Amino acid sequence: MKVEIDKKSGFCFGVLNAIKKAENELESEGTLYCLGYIVHNQEEVQRLAGKGMKTITRKEFFTMKNCRVLIRAHGEPPETYAYAEANKIRLIDATCPVVSSIQKKIRKSFDQLNDNDGQLLIYGKPGHAEVEGLNGQTGYRAIIVESTADLDKVDFDKPIALYSQTTKPLEGFSELADAIIERAGENVPVEIKDTICRHVSNRVPHIMQFAASFEVILFVTGKKSSNGALLFDVCRKANPQSYSISNTSEIDPTWFKGVSSVGICGATSTPQWLMEEVADFVSSMV
Repeated sequence: MKVEIDKKSGFCFGVLNAIKKAENELESEGTLYCLGYIVHNQEEVQRLAGKGMKTITRKEFFTMKNCRVLIRAHGEPPETYAYAEANKIRLIDATCPVVSSIQKKIRKSFDQLNDNDGQLLIYGKPGHAEVEGLNGQTGYRAIIVESTADLDKVDFDKPIALYSQTTKPLEGFSELADAIIERAGENVPVEIKDTICRHVSNRVPHIMQFAASFEVILFVTGKKSSNGALLFDVCRKANPQSYSISNTSEIDPTWFKGVSSVGICGATSTPQWLMEEVADFVSSMV
């Protein structure tokens, strides 16, 4: 049976950078706190915990002093930095450069819109860590939208600027942008800022082609990964014999009866070592 790992699956640059920074800090000084899960993959979180990394909540963070805390790739709102400075917390900032750039753009755009009674919209998942960090740049006054149904929150007689969470689908963003332009009042300024990360969005056509090239697909992802849910849906549409798993314990041997080829792929939060572990497990069953 042919078993192949998708060469383009696995950690994106932002996550890889955060993991490397965490490992370097753990090797040099021991215990390191991470504000939220460093990546939405429990297997990788447990691996780093074994090296001394402790995941903390935002509530816990705002009680701490004199320690080291990693900011993950998703980024953080301004109050996190202010608290750290006031309480002698050394931050290891692993915010993805793409996210950092968008935060700055949103802060500047919001100030300009505020002067003109405008509205800043963020296409994203409410409560998602990246969205919280982006919204924090506006003092949490942005309007979060996930679909055209959420546009009822918008006053189309006032200036509008639309931004996006980096990992949202391009199709959804385009649909929102078209609806906003169509509904905006005559002569109302509308700015459409496509801030979706192409490193993530470009995986969609590739993974669709990859999934269609094998009889069975094993998509390795954490249960809480938004990117994983999106890409697995793409896999399943291209190949109905696609299965989402978080580790080898979830593999059902009956999936491979009479099968001659298995493709293994994953989300931007899936570590390479985990996909290799799955590949080895499947190969051992032959």
